Amino acid sequence: MNTWFEEMERRIPRGEVRTRFAPSPTGYMHVGNLRTALYTWCIARHAGGKFLLRIEDTDQNRQVEGAVEVIYKTLRDCGLDHDEGPDVGGPVGPYIQTQRRDTYLPYAKLLVERGSAYYCFCEKTESEEDSGDFSRREDPCRNLSPEEVQKNLEAGMPWVIRQKIPREGETTFHDEIFGDITVPNADLDDQVLIKRDGLPTYNFANVIDDHLMGITHVVRGSEYLSSAPKYDLLYRALGWEVPRYVHCSPVMRDAQNKMSKRHGDPSYEDLIAEGYLTEAVVNYVALLGWSPEGEREMFTIRELAEAFDIRRISKSPAIFDKEKLTYFNTEYIKAMEPAAFAAAAEPWIRKAVKNPALDPALIAAILQQRTEKLSDIPEKLDFFDALPDYSTELYVHKKSKCDQTVAKEMLGLMRPRLAALPDWTEDAIRDCLVDAAEELGVKNAKVMWPVRIAVSGRAVTPGGAVEICHILGREETLRRMDAGLAKLEE
Repeated sequence: MNTWFEEMERRIPRGEVRTRFAPSPTGYMHVGNLRTALYTWCIARHAGGKFLLRIEDTDQNRQVEGAVEVIYKTLRDCGLDHDEGPDVGGPVGPYIQTQRRDTYLPYAKLLVERGSAYYCFCEKTESEEDSGDFSRREDPCRNLSPEEVQKNLEAGMPWVIRQKIPREGETTFHDEIFGDITVPNADLDDQVLIKRDGLPTYNFANVIDDHLMGITHVVRGSEYLSSAPKYDLLYRALGWEVPRYVHCSPVMRDAQNKMSKRHGDPSYEDLIAEGYLTEAVVNYVALLGWSPEGEREMFTIRELAEAFDIRRISKSPAIFDKEKLTYFNTEYIKAMEPAAFAAAAEPWIRKAVKNPALDPALIAAILQQRTEKLSDIPEKLDFFDALPDYSTELYVHKKSKCDQTVAKEMLGLMRPRLAALPDWTEDAIRDCLVDAAEELGVKNAKVMWPVRIAVSGRAVTPGGAVEICHILGREETLRRMDAGLAKLEE
């Protein structure tokens, strides 16, 4: 092995667990991508090892503008910090494949020298490449003599380099989830390693990069199980140790269909836009195919890393259940510190409440224990900016023995009492209404209900009469009570 190859080998970090998340910037972070990143991060953190980010951008035609930034932001928001990557550097960079393009061809040529790859000068249609039909037939270039190959190269004929799969025998590889899998070599196609544009294919680049970056565990979807024997043959042909494979079964929309952005299934960004908390999404995604010991379900990101065990990853596909995610989200919202919830809720509150005089922190306080998703907030608050038109039928509440006549009486009694309060605090408002009910010998609800309807125009509100009056302020509360009295006079 010449000096260049020796130098590449010397750079490889040894003696630690090293994992990588290697997304292609061809779309956005769907739930399966996030789960792969999370499991990969957990394996590294659990072992005290290194987690790398590598951008696999060799498919230039499918790149989506802004996708790399989405990858960075998603990892950052989810707490999946990487030790090495394009933005932080590291000892085995660059960490973007197109910036490593000079790395791959020497290894492909080395495989050609060793008889494990060959130059192919054939014209193949895209459908033939995708299906593998052409390469499963006897490729006429597979058995060209070195002289014929050299002649074609000197003539400037376009070429690719293909892996030369043995026609006989079997290849066995080991996966941490599925165990030993044996595949007849006759079922494997002579995949392209180097394309006509000089760039490596995904399947070749990730083998070279995983070795040169010292990756010890490769986490990916089970759809790559069929490619694993070809990867193993490449490792063996190059004399390299095979990393531990961890193939995860897919995340499904239902029992028959995988999740797909094309079919409207949500990406990570979509879920956040729908009002789910990042912490809840990460916790729920971790359980899509992995089960911790015991009955516990709620984990912080650091607790996930501590508890994570590859052996508890399931072979069975996981079904993405929006109701279960909503349950997680509700529990996370309830457990938040009030100030943290107020900060998270404020943008959603301001979508419905434009009046700058109304304190979003006060509104958040009445929402926290009543909110499943942050996106539910605006529709709960439409009455704060302006009292909606409503029917006096809302004043009828059989359980509280309240009707329009009773409501008119209670509003008439409470209006001057509330107007006379020296302090406009929740405690003062509550004491005023409760004391009045006690003096009248009625249940609290008989006083509270008419006030609540008058100030909100809604039968269902976050918070009751006391909280709403406090948030609206004395002047607006009294104005709305007057409007209610006028409506009941009609």
